[in-house]
Amino acid sequence: MIFIIDSGSTKCDWIAIDTETGEPIFEKQRTKGLNPAIISDTDAFNVIKANDIIYDNKLNVTHVYFYGAGCGTEKPSKMLKDVLESIFLNAEVVVEEDTYAAIYATVGVSHRPAVVCILGTGSNCTYYDGEKVDQRVTSLGYSIMDDASGNYFGRKLLRDYYFNQMPHDLKLVFETRYDVNEDAIKKALYKKPNPNAYLATFAEFLILNKESDYIQNVIKQGLREFVETMILQYKEEIKTVPVHFAGSIAYFTQDEIKSVAQEYGFTVGNFERRPIEGLVNYHAEIAKSSSLN
Repeated sequence: MIFIIDSGSTKCDWIAIDTETGEPIFEKQRTKGLNPAIISDTDAFNVIKANDIIYDNKLNVTHVYFYGAGCGTEKPSKMLKDVLESIFLNAEVVVEEDTYAAIYATVGVSHRPAVVCILGTGSNCTYYDGEKVDQRVTSLGYSIMDDASGNYFGRKLLRDYYFNQMPHDLKLVFETRYDVNEDAIKKALYKKPNPNAYLATFAEFLILNKESDYIQNVIKQGLREFVETMILQYKEEIKTVPVHFAGSIAYFTQDEIKSVAQEYGFTVGNFERRPIEGLVNYHAEIAKSSSLN
């Protein structure tokens, strides 16, 4: 049995596949997020133990592939690896940062070089040479980075609503769909956890109203900023390799991404809405290939 795990800070998805066939063994399991940068080893252990299906199968697992937020530096990554190895005693455990989830989900088993972008709640971009990543920008978090992400667009919509820069007809729709009371917004932003995820909830408004010229402008301007701050870090690489995209924002703005790509002269590759699905296909192909050899 192989466990494939995709974790953020708030939630963590677990999928088990058969070692030989690559077929799913049971339904996807979801636990609390296992970000080793913000939780302790004891908390991580207890989160896993609390799921009966995962814990009851711990000795049947031969491989654990964990991709998650907070796993980009050595100390947190090692802590989580130690926790996983203490539970899955018969398994080989691999812990990678979430960037690799997007890479394997979009590039697949070909391992062909590409620039890979994440446009979801947050955003990121890296170059994959077929073996390792070349990350040229260090993220400083959602408040000043994350261009073209869900939280970026949510912030833009809220600002435009309150600064009266959103068209009147859309303002009416916006305030009907969301709680735009100033106290509620400030409480969510400054007193509750995960304000980035809160901001990202407003991004669906873009997708639902894409026929609006205003929305089109918001989307494309955000994408242009992302291209200039992130993708053009790899201006030489994008002359010869495709640019893949993972995440729900990317998935639902494919037409706009392709349009902006034409402006900047790079080739758009694959889209993957949920990296966990691409990850399962990736590891299933490897499992089937290994069983045939």
